[in-house]
Amino acid sequence: MTDVVDSDELLRRIQRARACAVQEERTWRTRTGELERSDPEGAREAAVRTMAYEAVLRVLDEILTPGKHPAPE
Repeated sequence: MTDVVDSDELLRRIQRARACAVQEERTWRTRTGELERSDPEGAREAAVRTMAYEAVLRVLDEILTPGKHPAPE
């Protein structure tokens, strides 16, 4: 992994990662709702994954658009 990339390529990679994280967050949020009644344990796991992708999105957003989200207290 010694490839050198320019800033435009790095930005494109971060944007693709963000788009992927958005899709995954939506998928797990939907899955949480689907599992709430039939599989409470599965719903909890899906909720944790949703929160993980939300955190990833906040980090990537801060890289792409500094100050977009308020700082945590």
